[in-house]
Amino acid sequence: MTATATRPGPSEDPLPGGAALPVAGPAATRRAALRLIRRDGRAFALMLALNALAAGAGLAGPWLLGRIVDTVRAGGGVRTVDRLALVILACGVAQLLLARYARYVGHRFGERTVARVREQYLDRALALPAAVVERAGTGDLTARGTSDVTSVARTLRDAVPEVCVAAAQALFLLGAVVVLDPLLGLCGLGVLGGVFVVRWYLRRAHGAYLAEGAATSALAELLAATAAGARTVEALGLQERRTAASERAVERCRRTRTRTLFLRSVLLPAVDVAYVLPVVGVLLAGGALHGRGGISLGAVIAAALYLRQLSDPLATILFWAEQLQSSGAAFARVEGLGQARQTRPAPAALLPHPSPEASPAPAAPVDDRIDVTAVHYAYGGGDDSRSPAAHRDVLHGVDLTVRPGERLALVGPSGAGKSTLGRLLAGIDAPRRGSVTVGRVPIAALDPAVLRRQVVLVTQEHHVFLGTLRDNLQLAAPGAEDAALHAALAAVGAEWAAELPAGLDTELGAGGHRPDGSQSQQLALARVVLADPHTVILDEATALLDPRTARHTERALAAVLKGRTVIAIAHRLHTAHDADRVAVMEEGRLTELGTHDALVAAKGAYAALWQSWHSHGPPEGSDSP
Repeated sequence: MTATATRPGPSEDPLPGGAALPVAGPAATRRAALRLIRRDGRAFALMLALNALAAGAGLAGPWLLGRIVDTVRAGGGVRTVDRLALVILACGVAQLLLARYARYVGHRFGERTVARVREQYLDRALALPAAVVERAGTGDLTARGTSDVTSVARTLRDAVPEVCVAAAQALFLLGAVVVLDPLLGLCGLGVLGGVFVVRWYLRRAHGAYLAEGAATSALAELLAATAAGARTVEALGLQERRTAASERAVERCRRTRTRTLFLRSVLLPAVDVAYVLPVVGVLLAGGALHGRGGISLGAVIAAALYLRQLSDPLATILFWAEQLQSSGAAFARVEGLGQARQTRPAPAALLPHPSPEASPAPAAPVDDRIDVTAVHYAYGGGDDSRSPAAHRDVLHGVDLTVRPGERLALVGPSGAGKSTLGRLLAGIDAPRRGSVTVGRVPIAALDPAVLRRQVVLVTQEHHVFLGTLRDNLQLAAPGAEDAALHAALAAVGAEWAAELPAGLDTELGAGGHRPDGSQSQQLALARVVLADPHTVILDEATALLDPRTARHTERALAAVLKGRTVIAIAHRLHTAHDADRVAVMEEGRLTELGTHDALVAAKGAYAALWQSWHSHGPPEGSDSP
C-alpha cells in the first residue's frame, strides 16, 4: 500500500490551536509519570529504600570522626581510635555497596520504563490519522520520537536514580546537623537559600525548554522538506528562499537555546555561593559556642563535615535540574501525542484505569455498501463544525452510493475534488458536514485494522521500506506464505521480482536492490492484493508506469479485484470506459453520474473529456490524458 496523499498547504491546521501536534499540560504530564511509576512500583520503592539506607550509612563517618577528635582531646587510647576508625571503614563500605545496588535497581527501573515510553509512543504514532500526521508535519513527529524520547530515556535511566540518591543524602545530612545542635542546624539551613534561585529558574525553565523543543521540531521539519524536495527546489530556483527560511529557523533555535543558557548562567553561580555560606556560618557559630563550652569541638567538626558533604548531593540535584526541566518538556511533548485525535485506543496495558471520556467502539459494518450523504469538506476544517468560515469548502453537498462489487470511475478536471473525495471514502479525513459510511458505520471512525479490511487507498505516491522484499510485502499481510507473496507480485505484473538475486530475501534500498518508480508502485499494488480489502480506491495508482506497463498492470489488477468494489480516480479515460459507472466532479460537486455510454450520449462534461482524450490527447488542465 502506498502513502495516501500529498501534504496540504501550510495554512491548514490539523489540530485546534495550531499546526503542531499537541503538548501535554503539567497536570497530564504528572499523571502520566505517576502511571509509569505505578507500573513498576516495587522497583521504585526498593530504589528509595536502598537510597535511604545508603544515606544513613553515610552519616556515620563525620559523627564518628567527631567522636575521634573528642576522644583524642580527652586523652583516649589508640585502641578506641582504631575501633572507631574500623567502624567508619565498615560504614563507608556499606554505603558504597548500598548506593551501588540502589543505582543498579534504579537503572533497571529506568530501562523498563523507557521501553514502555517507547512502545507507547510508537503505538500512539501509528494510531494517528494520516491526515493529522500530514498536516502536523513529519519533522515534529520525528523530533518527538527521537530527541525527545532520548531525553526522557536519559532522565529515567540516569537522572532519576542519581537524584533519588542525592535527595536522600541531603535530607539525612541536614537532619544530622539539626540533631547535633539546633543552632548549628539553623546555620546549615542557610543552604536552602539556593531554593529561591531554583524556584526562579523553574518558573521560567519549563516554558523556555518547550520553546526550544518547538524550534528544534520546526527546523527539523524545514530541513526534511527541503531535502525531500531538493530537485524541485533546484528546478524552480528556490535555493535562496529555502536558505533564508533555514537561516530564520536556525536563528530561532539559537535564540531559544540562548534563553535556556542564560537561565543556567544565573542558577549555577548562585547555587555555588549557597554551598559555601552555610559551612562558614557553622564554623563561626560553632567556634563561638565551643569557646563558651556550649558544644564540643568534635560536634563542630562533624557539623561542618556534614554541610561540606551536603554540597555533593545538592550539586548532583542541580546538575540534573536542567536535564529534568529539559526532559520534563520533552515528556510533555511525547505525552502530548496521546492528546491528538487517535483512530484506535492504546493497548490496555498502557491504560491502568478506563477513561470515562473514552467513546464506545463503533459498530461493525453490516455490509460493504458505501454511502456519501450531503458531504461538505474544507481543508483545515476537518470534522470540527466550529471551523472558521475562512476554510473554504472544496466539496459541496456530494451525494453518492457505491454498491458492493461495483467498479466506479471518478473523473474531472484538475482541482475538481476527486482526490479529496477519495480521501473521505478511504477514511483518511472526515467530512465537515454530512457523512461517509460503509455498512452504515462512519468510515473515519473505524479502527485501522478494521478499516484496512474494508477500504484501501492507493495513490501515485509510494514508499519502499528498508528491509527485504518479503518484509515489504508482509506489511500488508504479516502471516502470508511465500506462495501468496509470489502470487501477489505476479498479479500486478512484477516479473522483475523473480530475477532478484536472493528472491524474496533480497534487501531493498541502500546497499541492496533499488526499485525504480514503476517497480515501487507495483510493489505497492502487490500490498493491496495481499491486504484483500473489499473496496480499493485507485488514485492515479499507475501514473508512474509507462502506458504499456500501466495497461498490463491494470488488466492484472482487474482480474484479481473481480468481485470487489473498485473506485478509480481516472488518470487515463480507458479506466472510465471499463467502469460500471462514471462519476464526474466539477468544482467540488458531483455533476454527472452514469454509465460511459449514457454520459457520452448526454453530450455533457464527460462527453467533452472523452472526445478530447479520444481524438487529441488530454485537454490542458485535466488529470485525464
